[in-house]
Amino acid sequence: MSGFRTRLAALTRKETRQLLRDPSSIAIGVLLPIILILIFGFGLSLDVKNAPLAVVMEDSSPTAMEAVAGLHLTPYISPVMLGSMHDAERLMRERRVDGIVRVPGDFSRRLAAGDARIQVLVHGADAGRASIVLRYATAALQQNAQRQADRGQPAAAIGRVSVEQRLWFNTANTSTWYLVPGLIVLIMTLVGAFLTALVMAREWERGTLEALFVTPVRPVEILLAKIIPYFGVGMVGLTLCLLAARFLFEVPMVGSLALLVLCAMLYMLVAVGIGLVISAVTRNQFLASQVALLASFLPSLMLSGFLFDLRNVPAAVRVVGQALPATHFMELIRTLFLAGDVWPLVLRNVAILAAYAVLLLGVARATTRKTLD
Repeated sequence: MSGFRTRLAALTRKETRQLLRDPSSIAIGVLLPIILILIFGFGLSLDVKNAPLAVVMEDSSPTAMEAVAGLHLTPYISPVMLGSMHDAERLMRERRVDGIVRVPGDFSRRLAAGDARIQVLVHGADAGRASIVLRYATAALQQNAQRQADRGQPAAAIGRVSVEQRLWFNTANTSTWYLVPGLIVLIMTLVGAFLTALVMAREWERGTLEALFVTPVRPVEILLAKIIPYFGVGMVGLTLCLLAARFLFEVPMVGSLALLVLCAMLYMLVAVGIGLVISAVTRNQFLASQVALLASFLPSLMLSGFLFDLRNVPAAVRVVGQALPATHFMELIRTLFLAGDVWPLVLRNVAILAAYAVLLLGVARATTRKTLD
């Protein structure tokens, strides 16, 4: 029994020293749980607060203003007062507002006749958020009738305003149309960043790249030779995803397919660049896989807008999400699928992805040198 305790104590000391000498094990054992807690605790939010709604007042009478006063009294809605439907529709196409509340020009006259209507249009790309915003807007507009009842007005004067509801960009009101384009982003991130980092790190471990360095080839040629196969694999995956989205899940393709493919090719360069940088810095399969998981896939899953709108999370988390390339490609692909070619949004996100591609590929080139460490 004493021999067992002696051997166990010796092995425990050995494993403890080995663990302390391996910074990657400490990082995975300590930092990974902390990062996951922070991501899931602060990043995951299904609540909707301060949802921006464009309010178009075609009737500016006191009666009409009173009818929409409830929108200003709820913490769940942030009204944006506008004077025309054209401006409101432009803001909704650019995802700067979640919906439109339209008070028609004949509101007061029809209210006196007992048949007034207020129109509510909601951006339906995110079916869950759209349903919540629609309920909040309807409840806020119906507060006018409740205020009339509280003032003791007769029942005939209450509830004469009906709310017309309509969803834009997701007429089926299904979350599938919202999630499938986002899944394409996650798959391309896995293929481009995670797989590239893992395979390249394996070659660093086995000395394959060092063997190439003693040949006359240049580092940029080596990088290009590595990029091309994984870029091709990513395009094959994109093709399969697009076929599944169209024919299996029946997600509509409103925008230009050619433009979507070009944007996907640009994002694939970004993802491959992330993988090359990770592999060049770590040069270890296990560490590269963990870094790729933390630096690419998990942030793309939790902080890119895949599951929920980033406007619902704390400001610090929102800044981190906006710094991710996946966030901008997520916005691009959903817009092209469901809303069409909204050029101000497309050009802005394409410019950001292009800057990321140049930066990451430049860093990968700088960290891949023909030297032996």
